[in-house]
Amino acid sequence: MPTLQVRATIVREDSGWLGRLGDEEVRTKTRDGCVSSLRRLVGDDAVLIVEETPDLVGVSEAAAILGWDRRRVMTYVSRGAFPAPLASLAAGRVWRRDDVEAFARDRRRRKGRRIAR
Repeated sequence: MPTLQVRATIVREDSGWLGRLGDEEVRTKTRDGCVSSLRRLVGDDAVLIVEETPDLVGVSEAAAILGWDRRRVMTYVSRGAFPAPLASLAAGRVWRRDDVEAFARDRRRRKGRRIAR
């Protein structure tokens, strides 16, 4: 049974995923491919612990994802109709990109249903 624990990090980039294990880096197109590559680097004699760094967005990036302006995003935030921010910093609120993209997909799906009626 493996007793050695090895920590690695992965982060999504524009062109895919970047994994880091000490001084080693791996780049792949998919998250699963990145984890598999890190697993091969570690070998079977260790437990691989992977920390995924979330991709964060602020109000401007959220507005760009949704095709809105910043003011509309803040209106939805103030009404409680937007995903909860991951953190509220001095520079403003930040969200996980995945949460904002899921919100955008859900809005498009609901808007499409309204039009189809």
